[in-house]
Amino acid sequence: MRQSQVIRNTLETQISVDLNLDGTGKAVLDTGVPFLDHMLDQVARHGMIDLKIVAEGDLHIDAHHTVEDIGITLGQAFTQAIGDKKGLRRYGHAYVPLDEALSRVVVDLSGRPNMEFNIIFVRARIGEFDVDLVNEFFQGFVNHAMVTLHIDNLSGNNAHHQAETVFKAFGRALRMATELDPRAINVIPSTKGSL
Repeated sequence: MRQSQVIRNTLETQISVDLNLDGTGKAVLDTGVPFLDHMLDQVARHGMIDLKIVAEGDLHIDAHHTVEDIGITLGQAFTQAIGDKKGLRRYGHAYVPLDEALSRVVVDLSGRPNMEFNIIFVRARIGEFDVDLVNEFFQGFVNHAMVTLHIDNLSGNNAHHQAETVFKAFGRALRMATELDPRAINVIPSTKGSL
C-alpha cells in the first residue's frame, strides 16, 4: 500500500495531506490558494496520484507560508508513501508543452535533497499568485521528499502556461520514477544498496 497521511500544524499553517501513489489521478484540494489548487490538480492527474490536501494558513499576510508548507507536507507524505524504494525505477523525466510554453522536469529519488530551478517567469503574478512561490513550493517538497529535482522552463511567453507545464511535467516525472520495475522487484535501485 503506497499510501500516506501527514498532518502538519504550525503557528502559521494547519495542513493535512492524503496521498496514494497508485491512484487514478483524483484530487480533492482546498488550500485557500486557488492557483495552487489548479497546479496540484495537474500533478495528481498527470502523475496518476490520488491527492487530498486541506490547508488553512495566514493568508491575511500572504500565501508564502501556506504554499511552502504544503510543499513540505507533500514531501513528507511522499517519503512515507515510497517506503524503502525497493523495486522503484528511481529516475523520471518529462517534457510537457502547452501552446508556446515547454518545460522539462527530471527527478531522482536519490535520498539527497537538491533542486536546480530554471524558470524566468514573464511576469511577477498570475492573477493574485506570486510566481516566486513556485520555487518555494518545490524547495519545500525537495527538502522533505529527499529527492533531486531539475526544473527547466525551455520556452514560454505566458506565465500561466510556464507554470502549468512545470507542474504537469513534475507529475509525469514522479509517475515514472515511482513506477515499480518488474525486473527489479525487491531491489533497491542503487549500487550502494540504499537510497
